[in-house]
Amino acid sequence: MHAQASYPSLDGRQVLVTGGASGIGAELVRGFARNGAQVAVLDIDREAGEALAQEHAPRVRFTQCDLTDVAALRAAAAQVGPVTVLINNAADDQRHALEDITPEQWDAAQAVNLRHQFFMAQAVIPGMRAAGGGSIVNLSSVAWRRGPSGLLAYATAKAGVVGLTNALATAVGGDRIRVNAIAPGAVMTPRQMRLWHTPETRERLVAAQAIPGDVTERDIAAAALFLAADDSRMITRQCLYVDAGLG
Repeated sequence: MHAQASYPSLDGRQVLVTGGASGIGAELVRGFARNGAQVAVLDIDREAGEALAQEHAPRVRFTQCDLTDVAALRAAAAQVGPVTVLINNAADDQRHALEDITPEQWDAAQAVNLRHQFFMAQAVIPGMRAAGGGSIVNLSSVAWRRGPSGLLAYATAKAGVVGLTNALATAVGGDRIRVNAIAPGAVMTPRQMRLWHTPETRERLVAAQAIPGDVTERDIAAAALFLAADDSRMITRQCLYVDAGLG
């Protein structure tokens, strides 16, 4: 196991992680809790969210929320209260053939992968302004750059995340709010292996990387912790690729 950095500036910080109940999100939550932050988790999966909160009590609190419902999202953000770190992680990488995509599927993909990121940022920015600054980290994906044909709607949304990141960073930089994105590579979470991948496809993706070996949830969390901490205080409007150089 590789060594992990610690960030004293995160101790006691109020953090909100969307989609934090499992996969990359759960590792993000663990990383912030390890650094002494108070972490609010929003996710639709009550069972996994409550288990994670219990695992890391009292530092982690869970609120069930369908992030595609903007009214519910706003209510959940109000319940959580002011935060100075927002990690927009929630996503759903459903596969669809080009010919089969319906308008409803397209809109659903944008809602879960892109739209909620803006409205969650909109909800927490007033509190960040009042606190004198903050950090927003939006999860994108290498999918938008690689353009896999089965992920047309998802890849489009994840490209939009980078555009959203750039525009938000410009809009709130004067308030000392930093906005950055992370584009994970082929992170083989249990869900990915259960739904989409086989040992053979995993091997092919690793072979396409410049650095051999698996990109893990912990690698993504390490990048997010740095971007949330004061160590990155002058870094904004960037997209950090954590993909081992996936070609």
